[in-house]
Amino acid sequence: MGEIEQHAADQGIHHGSRQSGVKDRAGIRLGVVSDSHGHAEHVWPAVHMLESLEVDLVLHCGDVGGAAIVAMFKRWPTHFVYGNVDDPSTLRAAIAETKQTFHAAFGTLKLCGREIAFTHGDDSRALSRAIDSSQYALVCHGHTHVARNERRGPTLVLNPGALYRANPHSMAVVDIPADQNRPLVATIIRL
Repeated sequence: MGEIEQHAADQGIHHGSRQSGVKDRAGIRLGVVSDSHGHAEHVWPAVHMLESLEVDLVLHCGDVGGAAIVAMFKRWPTHFVYGNVDDPSTLRAAIAETKQTFHAAFGTLKLCGREIAFTHGDDSRALSRAIDSSQYALVCHGHTHVARNERRGPTLVLNPGALYRANPHSMAVVDIPADQNRPLVATIIRL
């Protein structure tokens, strides 16, 4: 049993079969990636890991690197923000073509009743404001190519690391329980 599966078992999270399209866990499993920089050979291991972990949706925290990378995430509802090396108009078009969601530089979602923010992180002031606002249960970012999983007051701050120019390459998964009295659990996964 791998680290994430053992952690899930310890937390009482059960993963059902995809055969019926319904999982028996209560809540949402969120995949988080960043900094792919157009390098598909480094993205494939993350895609395979996301499949094996049966995530429900994916956030890409920017520096996507092109349309080919966007298409690799077509298996899931995927939400993208652009990074400092992305061309926003090109990225927007690629995301629209795959019927995914583009949030520009800063995105928010509400999952299981919890507010989530995500950005690339190159605007350090905007990132700090989101973290310090206490408005979000989870703030995800990339940019530094360094994994981060820490609590700042009521906010879980997560950088999944990077799929390119990192040692090791990494991504993250966040279990968001339907029961709002249970905490979000984030795990950094080395690829």
